[in-house]
Amino acid sequence: MERDKQLKAGETGAWVSIIAYILLASCKLAVGRYGNSEGLTADGLNNMTDVVASIAVLIGLKISRKPPDKDHHYGHYRAETIASLFAAFIMLGVGIEVLINAGQSFFSGERPVPNWLTAWTALGSAVVMLGVYAYNRRLAKKIDSAAIYAVAQDNRSDALVSIGALVGILGARIGIIWLDKLAAVVVGLIICRTAWEIFRDASHALTDGFDVTKVPELKETIQQTAGVKGVTEIKARTHGNQTLIESTILVDPKLTIIEGHAITEAIEKGLKKKHGVRYAIIHVEPFWETEHDSPKRNKKK
Repeated sequence: MERDKQLKAGETGAWVSIIAYILLASCKLAVGRYGNSEGLTADGLNNMTDVVASIAVLIGLKISRKPPDKDHHYGHYRAETIASLFAAFIMLGVGIEVLINAGQSFFSGERPVPNWLTAWTALGSAVVMLGVYAYNRRLAKKIDSAAIYAVAQDNRSDALVSIGALVGILGARIGIIWLDKLAAVVVGLIICRTAWEIFRDASHALTDGFDVTKVPELKETIQQTAGVKGVTEIKARTHGNQTLIESTILVDPKLTIIEGHAITEAIEKGLKKKHGVRYAIIHVEPFWETEHDSPKRNKKK
């Protein structure tokens, strides 16, 4: 129930981005073509891809809220990841198109200098996107959502893209005409780079990849739980925004099943409190002080 509320709150962040992107994209494309700025036009196309990406995240968040069923015992949290992968391919296609158009513009002869309206539009867009970035960054931390955090990073990149377009426009205004065309190329490269980063992270998660730098912290939490004599194995993978853990611990062989079960429950509570882990499978094995204590060794004798 708590996670459902968090996912629902995440949808608000996605809607904020979608509305901002639609308004800014429409404004940039219109002003960019009217004011003869290729950099601002490319920035507008970039925002159109962001609309698609944000919609994909929104759909993913909605699907993720569906409870587990007979076909999805762990829930539908990976829908977010699949949506991100879909958005990455769309962004890559638009990025390549922007690069092709920008490259052709270098050989198409001189174009009129962008007017001041394009500069003010780029500046205003940067300010708006920085505001959206700040909002989504706070929301991502509050609800612990990797998807909204990714949206926030995209918001920040879009603000930087608008600043780059502004620099290109100002350069063209002072006589460096090619600077506006160069800004369009830079925007295209940024789109492709963002698409690659989203694809890399999504594919890593879908293939059960995990940030290995977090494993020592998880192991330490398990190790420090009362009754745990040792940790022989720990494995982790991501399932959407969820972290799934499987670990084998060593306990006093004289403990009852009920006492061993109590230790695993304490571990699960500790992982949830310190690391937000909601799914953990803990295997219990006996801890022998010396090798001679092992019943397997005594049996061989």
